[in-house]
This record gives sequence, structure tokens and C-alpha cells, in this order.
Amino acid sequence: MAHKTSILALLWLMLLLQTASALNTDSLFVSGHHLYDSAQYRQALDSYLELENGGYQSAALFFNIGNCYFKEGDLGHAMLYYLRAQRLDPGDDEIKTNLEFARQFMPTIMEGVKINPVSGFIDTITAPFTLNSLAWISSLFFVLLMLTIGIHIYFQNSGLLSKVVSYLLLILLLVSSGLTTYKYRVDYLARKGVIVASEARVLSGPGEDNDIEFTGGAGLTFVVQKELNDYYQVIFENKRKGWIRKAEVAII
Repeated sequence: MAHKTSILALLWLMLLLQTASALNTDSLFVSGHHLYDSAQYRQALDSYLELENGGYQSAALFFNIGNCYFKEGDLGHAMLYYLRAQRLDPGDDEIKTNLEFARQFMPTIMEGVKINPVSGFIDTITAPFTLNSLAWISSLFFVLLMLTIGIHIYFQNSGLLSKVVSYLLLILLLVSSGLTTYKYRVDYLARKGVIVASEARVLSGPGEDNDIEFTGGAGLTFVVQKELNDYYQVIFENKRKGWIRKAEVAII
């Protein structure tokens, strides 16, 4: 009996802690909203960052943090959190609008090599979807294909319609699986980052004694290729490469 009582007490304590955590999260969110609406952006940011530091993550939270940073004039961190929000909810129109608006204030615009048109086209297709949603779509097509094949075998139905449906589902499965793999490779395997400093020197090598290739401004995004000590070797959207100090950037 004592053993059962202790288990029930532990479960009750866990429930209380979860409830308290949820109430604290809601309280910080409400506090942040009120402070933001009152134009107290620094205090609102502190409330939202406290949530993030506590392990809470959501598109709404990152979006709000981005808004606070933008109001504070910190374009680099604003872009960082808008991009983090978009990664969690790529179909949200508000996130997309604020991200595009913030880009208008970027001091540096990368020009040069154009993005691969094929990659650009695939990016356009996959942009509204999260990795999980693409994986679910692929799974759905797989289940439907297996059901169709099972019905075909069970009823020994080799008609034209059955074959057309099977081939169509197979094509859709291959396409959706390919898009899922592409999304995973581009958005999750590749380490993407943002310049958060007002400006950052992009060097020819990992050290201050190397030549300056160019100076990048806040908000510029890149993909990390390798890292060495306090530096990342990065490649920007226009395919320009260089080394940049870790302290001046943040990973999305």
C-alpha cells in the first residue's frame, strides 16, 4: 500500500510541476504581449527570451522575439529569429511578410552568381511545408500504393484503371520522397547561419592576419562548410566563400 501511495504522490507531483510550468509559460507570453503593446520592447524581449532559455520553442515565440529585436534596431537577431520561426512554420504569412520587410533594411545585398534554377524551383515547392508534413505525405502515398497493390492482388484485378492508379501513386510516392529528402538535406543537414553583428569581415582564411574578401552586414545568411577554432568557413547565397568569426554570427 505504501509503495502504491508513493507512486501516486510522485505522479501527482509531476502533474503539479507540469501545470505550474504551463501557467508560467502562459504568464510570460501574456506579459510579453502586454509589454510589446506598450512599446516596452526590451522588457518584452526579456520575457520571451526567458521562455526560450527555459527550453520552450515555437514559431510564435521566435516570431515575437524577432519583432522585439527589430523594434530595438537589432536587424541581425531579428532576421535570425524570423528565420527560426519560418523553419517551424514555413506557411505562415505574417512571418513571411515581416521577414521580407526586414530584408529591405539589410545594409549588404549579395550580388553575383545566380542561384541554380532547378534548386530554386524545388525550394519554391518545398517552402510551404515542414519536413514532418512532407514525410507524412510520403507515408500516405506509400500506404495508398500498398493498399492498391493489395486490392489488385486479392481481387486479381488487372484492368487499365487499376494499373493507372498504381503507377500514379508510385510516381507521387517517388516525387514526395524526393522532396522530403531534399528538404532534410537543405534545411537540416546543412548548417545555416546569419550575421548578427552590425558588420562582419569575411576573410580568406581562419585568422585576423588573412586578407579581407569583403565585409558583410547584419542579416546576411550563409551555409557553414567547416569550422576551425573561432571561425566558420561559409558560403553565401551568391556562392562567395570566406571565413568569419563565430562571435559575429548565429546558427539558425
